[in-house]
Amino acid sequence: MSSEDSDRAAIRELVCRYCRGVDRLDMDLVRSCYHEGGIDHHTGFDGPVEDYIAWVEPKLRGFDGTMHLVANHLVEFAGSRALSETYGMAVHWGTPSDSPSVNFTSGFRYVDVVERRDGEWRILERYASREWTRSDANLFIPREGPGPAGRRDREDYVYRLRSQLLAP
Repeated sequence: MSSEDSDRAAIRELVCRYCRGVDRLDMDLVRSCYHEGGIDHHTGFDGPVEDYIAWVEPKLRGFDGTMHLVANHLVEFAGSRALSETYGMAVHWGTPSDSPSVNFTSGFRYVDVVERRDGEWRILERYASREWTRSDANLFIPREGPGPAGRRDREDYVYRLRSQLLAP
């Protein structure tokens, strides 16, 4: 694998780590995706990453769950910086089930300026563009039966399995 392919994979993984952090309410993981002094531009927010995290966490806790799905990903390199454009969809669900404000799907783009420092790619500036939103009010149905179910905290099985698999 070329170094550019390796860097491209690392930047895509950065985007996926961010999505895990948001969906599992792991704000430490979200924070780790940005360089110190990083800037975020979201619908309804514009400012430093620390303020963004303080703004977004209570909003995320207002949902029963979220799931970010990453699709197209294009990276253009400029030395130790790169422009990353990621298309995706974010599903949000909550109570009451007939409320469009907590039951919706949106199409988004993350347009990120990322930088590699000490061998690690992180976000310097993010533009999170909501391209469209669809109401999913009254469309969610109960689970079909027992089985694995995600949690929105560090008790989710991905963290347990990760600690077992990656233990020293």
